[in-house]
Amino acid sequence: MASQTAMLFLPLFSLSLFAMASAGNLNRDLQITWGDGRAKILNGGELLTLSLDKASGSGFQSTHEYLFGKIDMQIKLVPGNSAGTVTAYYLSSQGPTHDEIDFEFLGNLSGDPYTLHTNVFTQGRGNREMQFKLWFDPTLDFHGYSVLWTSQHIVFMVDGTPIREFKNLESRGVPFPRSQAMRIYSSLWNADDWATRGGLIKTDWSHAPFTASYRNFNSDACVSVAGKSSCTAGKLAGGGVSWMDYRMDLESQKRMEWVQRNQMIYNYCADLKRFPQGLPPECALA
Repeated sequence: MASQTAMLFLPLFSLSLFAMASAGNLNRDLQITWGDGRAKILNGGELLTLSLDKASGSGFQSTHEYLFGKIDMQIKLVPGNSAGTVTAYYLSSQGPTHDEIDFEFLGNLSGDPYTLHTNVFTQGRGNREMQFKLWFDPTLDFHGYSVLWTSQHIVFMVDGTPIREFKNLESRGVPFPRSQAMRIYSSLWNADDWATRGGLIKTDWSHAPFTASYRNFNSDACVSVAGKSSCTAGKLAGGGVSWMDYRMDLESQKRMEWVQRNQMIYNYCADLKRFPQGLPPECALA
């Protein structure tokens, strides 16, 4: 349940710095990759659904690869008792030294908040998890989940509100994803060995099939084909700058700080037990 503080805070988010751009056609922009019919594109390309039952989950990927951009998707998550399920939405390159930018939504018992799990992989190494409790019920309606990825930083956003920033600190020895093109992937799958309270709560298959819904995908991005990029630079609402030039202003910083202070439940940069030899270098530099 959203706290009273969060409920009071929500009006501050009603005017987002980022407008959800006009929706693309999902038949053109996305490709169902697995699930044996459990994934469907409906309504002439306006809606995509992924389903999970005891036999299998399902997934899709983007038609294009991207090297920097602002990627938007509206998602309505699995309602009710979704414990044990994970809805993953992420960008990733391929290979053992892949880069990756993750949203993962960890299912819950009915009435409990969803956990939003984020991570950044660079050159095959992750272990940069931050987790949040959303300040709304993400199963009642569609909400926007966005990644802004430039050569300077990665910003995770929920309904246009920044919740996390990963800066380019290569000059200080921290790898940053800036040379490998990435596709967008999403999947709905069973992870009851770890997802809900560390695997203590198992998937209740009597509630299957579990279904997540997607709409209003948009990519203002550099499309990568055979190693060459072609870029769009759509304007952001408010300041009128393009995604390529976006820098977090004071208002955005305050919004992100509020979320991290009130809704964040795990930060790898605060986990001294996990890193007894010292926290990762970006924790002191960011």
